[in-house]
Amino acid sequence: MSVVTQQPGFAPSGALSPTGEWSTNLFDCCDDCGICLFGMCLPTCFTCYVANMYGENCLLPCVPGGLTAMRTHMRLSYGIRGTVCNDALLMCFCGLCEMCRMAREVKHRSP
Repeated sequence: MSVVTQQPGFAPSGALSPTGEWSTNLFDCCDDCGICLFGMCLPTCFTCYVANMYGENCLLPCVPGGLTAMRTHMRLSYGIRGTVCNDALLMCFCGLCEMCRMAREVKHRSP
């Protein structure tokens, strides 16, 4: 009798062994002043905009933990190193700066 130890399916290589980095640092607000100003002036609208820009439902920021989940998904899908704990801490203590970095990342990786 054999024991199944792995679920079938395909995972992109970036999700299995993330080796990349974010295209900008957390406090690189001057890299895109428009995004930073939007985030500072209208933070609620901005988080909805970033979720929509990433392809998620624009109401995701209204769900508790939704932005942390989106950051984790973004990090894994782009092959960026990190942990879920780090994702949660950054969203909790540097949420607006992190949302700006996430917006810059999506913009940077968009065709």
